[in-house]
Amino acid sequence: MKAIKIIVFGLIIGSSLFGNAQKSISINAQDTGEQFDHYWSEMVGAGRANEGLRAGWLEQLQQVQENCGFEYVRFHGLFHDDMFPVIIERGKTVYNWQYIDDLFDRMLDLNVKPFVELAFLPTSMAAKDSKTVFWWKANITPANDSFEKWHDLIKAFTQHCVDRYGIEEVLTWYFEVWNEPNLYPLFWDGTKSQYFELYKQSAIAVKSVDERLKVGGPSTSNFVPDTRFDGEITDDKASDAVFNAEDINSLQWHGVWIEDFLEYCHKEKLPVDFVTTHPYPTDYAFNPETGKGKGLTRFAKSLKLDLEWLNETIAKSHYPDVEIHLTEWNTSPSSRDDMHDRLPAAAYIVKSNLDCIGLTNSLAFWTFTDIFEEKGGASSIFHGGFGMINFQGLVKPSYHAYRMLHELGNQQLYKDDYLFVSKETSTGNVVALAYNYPVEYENAVPAGTDKRESGTAKKLDFTLTGLEANTMFEIEILDKDHGNIHNFWESMGKPEPPTREEIKVMKTYANTMKTEFVKADSNGNLTINRSITPWSLVLIKQIN
Repeated sequence: MKAIKIIVFGLIIGSSLFGNAQKSISINAQDTGEQFDHYWSEMVGAGRANEGLRAGWLEQLQQVQENCGFEYVRFHGLFHDDMFPVIIERGKTVYNWQYIDDLFDRMLDLNVKPFVELAFLPTSMAAKDSKTVFWWKANITPANDSFEKWHDLIKAFTQHCVDRYGIEEVLTWYFEVWNEPNLYPLFWDGTKSQYFELYKQSAIAVKSVDERLKVGGPSTSNFVPDTRFDGEITDDKASDAVFNAEDINSLQWHGVWIEDFLEYCHKEKLPVDFVTTHPYPTDYAFNPETGKGKGLTRFAKSLKLDLEWLNETIAKSHYPDVEIHLTEWNTSPSSRDDMHDRLPAAAYIVKSNLDCIGLTNSLAFWTFTDIFEEKGGASSIFHGGFGMINFQGLVKPSYHAYRMLHELGNQQLYKDDYLFVSKETSTGNVVALAYNYPVEYENAVPAGTDKRESGTAKKLDFTLTGLEANTMFEIEILDKDHGNIHNFWESMGKPEPPTREEIKVMKTYANTMKTEFVKADSNGNLTINRSITPWSLVLIKQIN
């Protein structure tokens, strides 16, 4: 499975038919590049808190922390009944932190901090006939006295975290209020104003423990080009324009509730330490005449446009210096999208993250694992789940995208549409990452069952200078025939479920890239001249 070659002076492999021809580029390894943050490694998502008490979930979290560098993990359901945070004993409310402590303790032992999503309502704090979401029935309808009880819960929880983990540790955490409250009545069976009150009580409670603790919101869903979320509850009729648009990418998309939220907080003199939202490149619009809906997928540039809007909006607000944390993101918000298991997702991840350097503090991939049960357990080992690792521990192309991004240094030496060259300050080593997001598919983010293995190849032609003579580089290639576990599983006849031996074979394949080694010449020059097949990733890493 591993092809290894030593080539001096350069590497020339591939077809003679290229798209997007690139001039030969020279990059001096001795240059001082522009510093940049690995914001893609800041945070990753997971399903719900209770899933984090499982051995497989913790094992996979350790794997992505070690190989992808994730520092925080965010999940739903911290205060759900299956974590038993509130127990009523003889008519009195008793807080029980044992399950949360167990989860947080194990995460911290793995060098991962909680990005705390304050949600959902314990049954004792919800309306009597509260609506619920997911098969595990998260309560989303507040009662008249919910906000007072919620304030007390959040204050007690925050104080407990400080008492248990110490204020210096908890000062590094983030407290985010709720999840996608604009999606009425999916995640919040209440009004916009009621969510703002929930935020107010949460912020006051957190800051009452220590005003330095970080709190933020509004954790709203994907961007829209219409007014459906302008009122107190969702108005699906307002999505008529986008439903009937000939070209959705020509519309002006904007974040949801961001401006209203910041204005409300200013009016009420409330703290906002960070703003959160979920810039999925999708929308689900309704035809007001028929009531029918349809899914829409935006083009590959949508993430950058959304983040530029968000930065401009925050800069003009009363909170111009707040952090930006995008607490969910993927090719789509569906946990049954086949593309999540396939190769094109990796190229989209790399392209999007490299294009958006400097625009956000984090972009949390949703999620690191297929141990994820919003729709219950799936019948297939590959079912389009969000995770970059499936239930059996098989890593997908999306995992390798984050692993390769994590390998980059912290200085940018060069960037174009499909090549990024970096240098690590601490070692001086050069690491480059190239990818092929084919031009034919730029009008829509990958989705569905289409493998998209066709498309125009890209020509990669650049020279590194200023190296020591005979400096060695390793080249790792993720393509349709290497590390692409879904294709390999198909070639095996789609075993359901695979045997233990089959899983071992698949794990080896999923973790094996096409690997080559190249050397600089005696003058310290290395030329890379090759084609990149559609959707492939190429990591070029100095190893001595």
